[in-house]
Amino acid sequence: MLLFLAAMCLAGSGIAVANLVSLPARTRHARIRLAATYGRSRIDATPERVRFRERVLGPSVAWLARGMLRLNPRQNVDAISTLLISAGLRTMTPQAFLAAKAAACVGGALIGVLLGSASSAGLAFAFGGVLGAIGYILPGILVTGRARRRQALINAELPDALDLLAVSVEAGLGFDAAVAKLAQHMSGPLTDEFELALGEMRIGESRVDALKKLSKRVGTPEVAGFVRAIVQADQLGTSLGRILRVQATDTRLKRQAAAEEKAMKAPIKMLFPTVGFIFPAMFIVVLGPAMLSLGKLFGF
Repeated sequence: MLLFLAAMCLAGSGIAVANLVSLPARTRHARIRLAATYGRSRIDATPERVRFRERVLGPSVAWLARGMLRLNPRQNVDAISTLLISAGLRTMTPQAFLAAKAAACVGGALIGVLLGSASSAGLAFAFGGVLGAIGYILPGILVTGRARRRQALINAELPDALDLLAVSVEAGLGFDAAVAKLAQHMSGPLTDEFELALGEMRIGESRVDALKKLSKRVGTPEVAGFVRAIVQADQLGTSLGRILRVQATDTRLKRQAAAEEKAMKAPIKMLFPTVGFIFPAMFIVVLGPAMLSLGKLFGF
């Protein structure tokens, strides 16, 4: 046993001495090898991260999107893209949106089955169908609601933006400089759209095409009318400042008319909650004592 331990100690000492003696040479060799493969290792590392997404996530999203299009052939990729742009979701592709709808539908169905499986199989299928339908419909409702809120906010910001553009143009600035001044002094979705149009014009796109793209992205009649007026003024050579002033006044009048229309609809919208929630309580308070007295009088 002692001989075995002595041999082990002697072998360990030999290995330690050999490692210590060869350490400088091994370190120099490792540095030379690292320097020789430095560029290749970085170039090879980047495609590995991208390759997983292209191999797994990309085909999965495309497969789910094709499945959703087969499930509902009336869906159109261009219409979905327009809706996403109107909602301000430029980074989301239509395929990703359809895949999210499919994932929400499947996830809702599975949650419904798990919730209903504790009671009975029929209840599990019912819960699965209801929650699956909700998961399928809910993303579209959320994106549509966001697009409408964004369009309403753009319509509310448009008169002030047109006033600032008109003042800037009348002060001697060009339209591009006026849009840049607007981006400096205002913020919001309309300003973001103008900044995007200004960037397109700066990289070489014509003003008409950039404004038409802006109108298509926003998708409101007020912005479409403003773009048509600017295009006509540019083609006919009329005063741009006067056109902007007229457009600002017209847009403000339309906003006031829309507010008055909403105010006129408010009493009708308030009628249903009043009938459903307030009148029954009033009837109970007013007629309750009388009904109790009649019950005692007639003995029932």
